[in-house]
Amino acid sequence: MLKNSVLKPSVSTKKWFKAAGIRAVKTMAQVAGTMLVIGAFNETAWSLMLQTALVAGLASLLTSVAGIPEVESEE
Repeated sequence: MLKNSVLKPSVSTKKWFKAAGIRAVKTMAQVAGTMLVIGAFNETAWSLMLQTALVAGLASLLTSVAGIPEVESEE
């Protein structure tokens, strides 16, 4: 169930953090971009957008603990 999880000893922690970080940044950019498009018709609440993007990035990192396909197990 935890394929390519950072919790497995056969997965490189350095590779996992790099891949999970890239995935989290992409998620944050997608959320921020979406909020900018939605806010284009009104005033954009910049602090709300930043907070939402940060929470999305954290959620992405936590989801990646279960495993991400970008990191292969070294078994």
